[in-house]
Amino acid sequence: MLLSLAYFPPISYFALIAKEFTLSADEVIPSLVHIDSCEGYQKQSWRNRFRFYASEGPQDLNFPIVHKDSHGVPVSKVRVDYSTPWVVKTERALASAYESSPFFEHYADGIFAFLDSHPETVLDLDLGLTRLILDKVGIRADIRLTDRFVHPRSSSEPDGSDIYGEDYRELIHPKRPDTILRDLGLERPYWQVFASKHGFVPNLSILDLLFNEGPDSILYLK
Repeated sequence: MLLSLAYFPPISYFALIAKEFTLSADEVIPSLVHIDSCEGYQKQSWRNRFRFYASEGPQDLNFPIVHKDSHGVPVSKVRVDYSTPWVVKTERALASAYESSPFFEHYADGIFAFLDSHPETVLDLDLGLTRLILDKVGIRADIRLTDRFVHPRSSSEPDGSDIYGEDYRELIHPKRPDTILRDLGLERPYWQVFASKHGFVPNLSILDLLFNEGPDSILYLK
């Protein structure tokens, strides 16, 4: 499958990765995932933002990029801007939202330590967090970066052979709700901190599932 980079991606992103992951007493077969590292950076996408459940309801947080000379530059080379204290702001917001969740203390230190390391590029930040969370959730994935850009509407070679597998890049977007969880039979509620105030909110960042469900997150995704 082919995915774009994403920052603390939504649950549907990880559900797709988990779909082809096989874990049994006899064998472990990782899912094969290609991440597009050749596309140009896109604003207003999950590449630098995520959605979490705060006391006021669902909220978005993002990180800034260095805009100088970033137009047309592959997303793998776009640098993260640390000139403002957005890392501290993000960590405080997550602590405020999830400190009373069952598994926040179990996972937060490792995630915050990675943010505090200030990865240089969007690729370093997004891919590093995705790998970290896959490990925490328990999903094995063979993640490979693309070596060429493929237009979203032509994800196969002229002869029909696949390059990177099924293309989900345009499907997962903050402005376009997707049906991935429903299509996979995973559209069901789990416990959320503020559900008694605002009701269950589906398909938030994977952090919402991880902090609330902990080791059972993989059961939800599979």
